Amino acid sequence: MGTNLFTNCSSFSWRYNHNLVSHTSPQNGIPSVKTVSCYRGNELVDGDTEIQSGAVYRRSVLLSGASLVCSTSLGFPGDGLAVVKQGLLAGRIPGLSEPDEQGWRTYRRPDDKSGGHGVGWSPIIPYAFSVPQDWDEVPVSIADLGGTEIDLRFASPKEGRLFVIVAPVLRFADNLGDNATIEKIGPPEKVINAFGPEVIGENVEGKVLSMDVVEHSGKTYYQYELEPPHVLITATAAGNRFYMFNVTGSGLQWKRHYKDLKKIADSFRVV
Repeated sequence: MGTNLFTNCSSFSWRYNHNLVSHTSPQNGIPSVKTVSCYRGNELVDGDTEIQSGAVYRRSVLLSGASLVCSTSLGFPGDGLAVVKQGLLAGRIPGLSEPDEQGWRTYRRPDDKSGGHGVGWSPIIPYAFSVPQDWDEVPVSIADLGGTEIDLRFASPKEGRLFVIVAPVLRFADNLGDNATIEKIGPPEKVINAFGPEVIGENVEGKVLSMDVVEHSGKTYYQYELEPPHVLITATAAGNRFYMFNVTGSGLQWKRHYKDLKKIADSFRVV
């Protein structure tokens, strides 16, 4: 099914201003940060699909007709990150419900959660998704690759990992206003060609197994499956933000838990 859907990224051109930071692994297992003068994209670990964050940067983006094949990964940091536990009950994690009859919980971004993109930006419109009971929130560091654009991480030692990108629509154009839609940003091909490399750390050409357009409550979502590495992506826009929901796992996790990972990816909604 490795159909080659696209040949280049001709609809988007990106200009980067880099403030590069690399992660080290001290003995206590907590990542530290140091400034470096060069950049290297993320690497895949153990021959599998675990995405390791290797750098953090600031970037400004220009929309043009030029093409791009160079990008960086906004994937997951190492497994050393501690899982956030608040209280004895998992449902006490802010925004996370108690398990339903099937053992699934629903996360809704709290209205008062901190985070944003600087002075003058409106509050982030909440989003929601569902995960099995053993998934928990993982801390997001200011040193995360992508900076403030990574809004949330969740992970399960058994099944896989997910992260949510919330980016200003000004990354695409300055005329999208405060009521942007994914259709205004571009068709599915443009979106995955522009953002896919940031998720997997390489060009998406020949890696898109499927691409769908679905609608829920009047809002359009683009859904993609990429392989390799294994990742399910759901993208949409609301207000003046672009949302990208990314679910991934190792090869073994993908094989054993694909059904659950697909259900998680399909559950994403901006509310």
